[in-house]
This record gives sequence, structure tokens and C-alpha cells, in this order.
Amino acid sequence: MKVITKSLLILIFILVIFISYLSIFGIETDRFNNQISNKINNINKKIEVELKKIKLILDPFNLKLNVKTFGSILKSRDEIIEIENIKTQISLKSLIENKFSIENLEISTKSLKIKNLISFFRSFQNTPELFILEKSIKGGYLIADIKLEFDEKGKVTDNYKINGFLKDIKFDIFKKYNFQKFNSIFEYQKDNLSFNNIEFSFNDLNFLSENISFKKIQNSFLVNGNINHKALDIKEKNLSLFFKPYLPEIDVKKLRLSSNNDFSFKISKKFKFDDFKLDTKVSIDEFSITNKFNLKKFLPNIKESLNFLDHKLSIKYSKNNLNIIGKGSVLLQDKDDTFIYSINKKNNILNLKTSLNIDDNPFKIDFLNYKKDEKKDALLQLEISKNIKNQFFVKSFSIKEEKNIIKFKNLALNEKLEIIKLGAINLDYIDAEKQKNFIKFYPNKKEFNLDGSYFNANKLIDSLLTEDKNTNFLNIDSKINININKIYLDNEYNLQNFTGDISFKNKEIIKANLIGNFSSDKKLKFIINTVDDNKITTLYVDRAKPIVKRYKFIKGFDEGILDFYSSKKSGASNSQLRIYDFKLKELPLLTKILTLASLQGIADILSGEGIRFEEFEMNFKNKGNLMTIDEIYAIGPAISILMDGYVEKNNLISLRGTLVPATTINKFIGSLPVLGKILVGSKTGEGVFGVSFKIKGPPKKLETSVNPIKTLTPRFITRTLEKIKKN
Repeated sequence: MKVITKSLLILIFILVIFISYLSIFGIETDRFNNQISNKINNINKKIEVELKKIKLILDPFNLKLNVKTFGSILKSRDEIIEIENIKTQISLKSLIENKFSIENLEISTKSLKIKNLISFFRSFQNTPELFILEKSIKGGYLIADIKLEFDEKGKVTDNYKINGFLKDIKFDIFKKYNFQKFNSIFEYQKDNLSFNNIEFSFNDLNFLSENISFKKIQNSFLVNGNINHKALDIKEKNLSLFFKPYLPEIDVKKLRLSSNNDFSFKISKKFKFDDFKLDTKVSIDEFSITNKFNLKKFLPNIKESLNFLDHKLSIKYSKNNLNIIGKGSVLLQDKDDTFIYSINKKNNILNLKTSLNIDDNPFKIDFLNYKKDEKKDALLQLEISKNIKNQFFVKSFSIKEEKNIIKFKNLALNEKLEIIKLGAINLDYIDAEKQKNFIKFYPNKKEFNLDGSYFNANKLIDSLLTEDKNTNFLNIDSKINININKIYLDNEYNLQNFTGDISFKNKEIIKANLIGNFSSDKKLKFIINTVDDNKITTLYVDRAKPIVKRYKFIKGFDEGILDFYSSKKSGASNSQLRIYDFKLKELPLLTKILTLASLQGIADILSGEGIRFEEFEMNFKNKGNLMTIDEIYAIGPAISILMDGYVEKNNLISLRGTLVPATTINKFIGSLPVLGKILVGSKTGEGVFGVSFKIKGPPKKLETSVNPIKTLTPRFITRTLEKIKKN
């Protein structure tokens, strides 16, 4: 018994040593090479494998053999893949029962050039996707661990996994877009591909991503991922590349930003994208664009570059629904202002809400004569929408500056930015001339009412006189009823009980009937009547000064009664302007003519107490930018003037005329019974004294010349006689 026991113990010891040796060191053999080769060949018949000796290591607890080989080679035609190692497990039970089976297979590659790997796969499976990949990928390396499991029949199950590492991958999809230095850990299972810890460079800009995954759903792939980056300085090359094709009207000069982007989308096998979703957080340190916007009339100190600073944006996009919420500083003038905005675009309908807090910067609205106090804050708020017809609907626009309130509601504009619908307007503010303005504009059935206590019309007088040039933005067919207690024409003159109505059609005023009182017996009347294509405009003002003095070339105008008549048809107008009983103290062109004609005495009177005129009459035609002056005639105690010519707007002035001093006129009037003697004279060279003059050149570089005359023209005599007879 002792011998048997001792023998059993020795045998057990040897067995333990043997098992321990097999478990720790194992043995090498080529017995299983064919079986492993066959398994790989079963995966794909076009793949051949060259194996070296296999090392077997026992797993006594699971009753399995761990099989491993190093330095193998996979072949497909002329393409070769070097393998780091191949591992599998063989059941001891299957060996005992002589039923050899491999349950799994693990393949670890060496560092492979990814182009070679793609070429290897294309050698036995040439799909369009692999062709595109081979053409797109220009460099990079891959290391992979492949885990395969087999069923009882030796087929690969769906539980396979491929893990690995991509390094320095370079893509060349489009010439303008450079995608390189792609590094990532990846994992591939059936219908699922994920990339983790991603780093890549796009057009020399560095990006990071925690995860990007591809999941097969029926005939497409669902892509989910995250891309972020730290602060990037977008250089001129990329600015032109990213912005110019999509926003050609915006000239971006500088952009520095960081962002975190979560996204998802579906992509079909034909590379069609669908169901794109985006959730982005953006921090803009600086965004600078060239100022191409006509905002000088509102922001007097606006800069050549518009700078957006320290902006925080939240951007969400899903199924044609775009939401943007942002806040930051904007440097439009000398100091930065706070800018808050939200944008929603759904099914081509755009909604925009913004607020701009203007602090320590100027802001003005000329046509309302509004000017912000630079020491005070003003809050501008705008809510606007845009429909599929490119029409804009201003739900609300307001300016608040302490007690000053300017508010517009429900204003509609077409694609040409013409007003096609009016809503409500409330004005309650002190203007730049320290005048109180309080009026309300609101709809009343199919018409509109304009009511109020006070309104300073100083900036709107020119618009009333030249309505064709100032109302072409108003494309409504409606009537406005006006009732304002007091209208300020300037700081000196005002109208009380200003009432009447204005009718619009086809962007023009077709009818108007306005009246206001300077005092009990002094009035202003403005009337327009349109019959067929003929528009008749009349303006009568008992006090002409607040109207005439607005023309820059006339200074020191005083008193006077103004009577204006105009007939317009087919775009051309015939007009007559009369001004009675007025005085001029300063008229630079007239002063120059008098000086050149050696009439210094009259020139001194003009620049001193002023020259009185009994009547001024101007007959002229307008068509396009050309004003043809048929006649300008002015008669007074000191001088009389007759002239004609033409004026091309902002281009050329050409006038010619005659100026006659009062002494000559008086001599002429007193000698009417012997008119021939005065005109011809009893001696050679004797006659009426005066000067002819010419004025010609661009508005800012006019040249004036004069020549003495001895004889008045019949036209001058006729016009003077008409005036004498009338008087």
C-alpha cells in the first residue's frame, strides 16, 4: 500500500508538473495549422494564410487549450497583410472525442498602411464604398484586434468585434478641403462602428471628439457624434472658403471662436443625407465684418468694421427647424453695446427677435428728428418675421430712452422692402430741437387715423414738397385722416389745428387736402388732385419763410407769401412758383453778379438790410433728373431779374439772364410815351443800362460771368409791362 500510495503521489506530482508546465509555458506544434487555415479560408475563399508553429497553453479550469501563433501572413492575390498574432481556443472534450472544433478566433495585426489594407479587401470584395475610400484616403496607419466566434457548423456568428487604433489618416475628398491627422480608437461590431477619443485637423484647424458612431438601420446608417474645439483663429484662407460661397454679401475679416457640437444624421448607401440634427454651443471671442450697410443715418459714428465680441450662442437644428439664441457685445461705433438675439427658421419661415442696448453712443432717426442723448441708454427692440414669399412682417419695433418712446407695430414689407401694410405707430418723445412730439397712428376700418397733440414736422417738409422722391417706399392703397393740434414747422413757426387727409395709390400720393393755421388770418393749404394720369399739386402759404429758408442757396429770407402750382402727367411736370412781397439779406450768386457788374451799392444793401422784391415767379419743367427753367422773373425796388436755363440733378447747372438796376427801370417806366427814344436813344450808344450774366458748372464749382448791355430785350420789357399793368 505504501508503494502504491507513493506511486500515486509521484504520478499526481508529475501530472501537476505537466499541467503546470502546459499552463505556463505550453508547447509548440504545427498540428492545428490546417484547421486554423481552413477556418480563415471559410470566412473568405479568396484569403490564404501562412502560419508558423503554433503554441498551445492549457487552461485547466475551463478544460481548453489556448492556441497562439506569431508572424503570420494573410494573402489575397498580390496583396499581403502582416499579422502580429492569431489566437483561438480548442475544447479538450472535442480533442478527446476526436471532434476538433474552434469556438473563436482572435487576430491582431501589425501597424498597417491603411491604403494597403483597403487594397487587400478590394482584392476579394470590390465594393463602391471601398473604391471611394481608396481614392479618398491618402495616408495613415491602422492597428486592429479582430475577434471572431464560430457556431457548431463552423460559421462566423454575429458576435464578432474589431477594435483598433487609427493614426495620421489623411483624406482628400475635395481639393479645397484638407482633412488630415485623424487619430482615433475604433470599435466595430455587427452594424455598429464607433470612433472614440478622436483628434483631427481640418484645413489646419484642430478638432476633438469624444465619440462618433455609425449604426446600421435597414438600408441606411445612423450617425451620432460630438465635435468640439478650443479657441480657433480662422485665417483669411478659411474665411473665404467657409463664408464666401454661402454668404457672398458679407465680407468676414476676422473670426476667433470655440464650440461644442452634438450631431446626428442618417446617410444612405448612396451617400444621401437625411434627418440631420445639431445641438451646438459656440463662444465667439471676436467676429469682424466689413461694414457694407447703409447705417450712417442711424449710427453717426459707425465704423468701417463691425465687431462682435464675447458672444455666447446656442444653436439647435432639427427637421428644417433652426433655433439660434445669442448674447454678447457689438462694437459698431466708439464704444461697445449689448446685443441679444434669437432666430427661428422653420419651413423657410424666419422669425427674428433682437434687442440692442445703446450706451454712450449716438443714435438718431432723421425723418423723426429723434436724437438720443449720448449720456443716456436707449433700448432698441425688434421682432420681425419673413415668409416664403420673401415678405417681411415687423411685429414690433421700439425705442425706449427714459421717457422717450417710439413704437411701430404690425408693419409689412415686400421683397423690395416697400411698405405694403401699416399697423400702429406711437410717438412720445422730445426731439433733437427740444420739441415735444405726441402722436398716434392707427387703423380705422379700411383707413388710418393720425391724431395727436404735438408733432415737429421740420424734417418732413421737404418730403411733402417732393413726395414722388420720398414716398416710393410706401406701397399701400389707403387713406390717412390727419388731426393734430399743433405742428411745428421750425423753432419760430407752427401751425395749429392741422387737419385733412392724404390718399395713396401705386406708391404715390394721388389726393391730399391739408390745412393749418398760423394765426386767425394766416393759413397753409396743401392740395393734390389726380384725374386720370394728371396730378395737380398746389401749395399756398401765407408765411413763406419756413418753406423757402430751407433751401441752402437762399439765406436771410424774410416775410413773403408762397403760391405753388404743378401739373404732372406721364412722369413729366410743369410747375409755377410765385412768392410775393419778401426780402433777401443773403444770396451768394446774386451778390457775385452785382459785384462783377460794379453794382457794389446794391450788393451792400443785399448783405446789409436786404433787398425787397415785390414778386418772384419761376416757371419750370421736371422730367427725370432734368429741370428745365423756362423763366425766372423777379421785380423789386432795387433790381429786377429775368433768367432761364436748366439744372441736371447733382451734375450741372446752366443759367443765363438779365439784371437791371432800379434807376433804369424807373427811367423806363417814366418814359413809356416815348418808348422808342429810350430803347434806341437820340445818339449812338445811348440806351438802357443793365447786365447780362451766365452761371454754369457743377453745383460746387459754379462759374459766373457778366457783360454790360445798353438795350433791354423785348422779353424783359414785355414781362415788366405785364407786372406794371397787373399792379
